Amino acid sequence: MGRTRSRDTEHPEARLDHGGIARIIPSEFTTGFELIVDGTPQSHVDLDDPTHLHFEYIVRMGAVIDQLPPGALTAVHLGAGALTIPRYIDATRPGSRQQVIELEAPLAQLVREHLPLSKGAAIRIRIGDAREGVGRLPAALRANCDLVVSDVYSGAQTPAHLTSVEFYREIAELLAPAGVLLVNVADGPGLAFARRQAATIAEVLPEIGILADTQVLKGRRFGNLVIAASASPLPTEWLPRMLAAGPHPAKIAQGAEARAFLQGARVVTDADAVASPRPNASLFDR
Repeated sequence: MGRTRSRDTEHPEARLDHGGIARIIPSEFTTGFELIVDGTPQSHVDLDDPTHLHFEYIVRMGAVIDQLPPGALTAVHLGAGALTIPRYIDATRPGSRQQVIELEAPLAQLVREHLPLSKGAAIRIRIGDAREGVGRLPAALRANCDLVVSDVYSGAQTPAHLTSVEFYREIAELLAPAGVLLVNVADGPGLAFARRQAATIAEVLPEIGILADTQVLKGRRFGNLVIAASASPLPTEWLPRMLAAGPHPAKIAQGAEARAFLQGARVVTDADAVASPRPNASLFDR
C-alpha cells in the first residue's frame, strides 16, 4: 500500500472483475513502474533491476528471503500484484520454481503485457481465490515449499477468509519442515488486528518474528508489518543488523519480544474472522 493518486487516463489500465481500475504508471520517486489499484499503489517493479525493492515492507520480505539457505527455491505466492517478489527470487535464485495465485485475471494480463517477465522465468500464474487456489495446487508441492508469501488485498484490506487459523493450517501443509511463511499485515494504532494475526499464525507455526518500522511496531501509526513464521527456527542470525542498517530502518521482534507482542490476543477462526482495518483515505496523500 502507498500514497493515493488522482485519476489519470494516460497509462495502460484494466477494469477488474470485482470492481475498480488497475493502472501501470512510471514511478514518481525512483526508477521503474508502479501498479496502482483504485488510486493506491500496490506494487513497484524495476524491469532493468528486479532486485530493486522500493516499498519498505517488500524490502523486509526480501531480507528474510535472503537468509534462506542458498540455491533455488520452491515458492508459492498468494496475491500477484506486479510480481515484485517472484521477480526478485527469479533474479537472485536462478532455477527457482514459483506458483502465483491471483484473483483478478485482468490484473494479471495487464502486468504480463506491460511489465513482462524475464524469458525463462519459471513463474506460473493461476487465476482464482487464494484459499481455494491453495487447495488446487499440485500434490507435489505439499510439504515441499521453501517459501509461501501471503500478500492479498481487496482494495486496501485483506479479506477475512484469509486471516483465520484454518487458512494458515492449509498454508502450513505446503511448507517443507524448514519452510518459511511471510505475511503482509496492515494495521494502525493499538495493533489489535496484527496481534491477533501473530497469535493465529503462531498457533500453527510457532517460530515467529515480526518485522516493521519501530513506530509501527509500537502501535503509534498505521503501517505494514511482516510476520515471518516457520515450524523450525527462523534463519535470522544477521537479520537484525541488516534491518537496522536500512535503507528503511526497522527491527524484528523475536523470542520473548514476539511472545509479548501476541500475549492475550485471541486466535482468529473462520467463525469470527474479519477483514483487516481500512486505512484513512488521506493516509498516503502527498
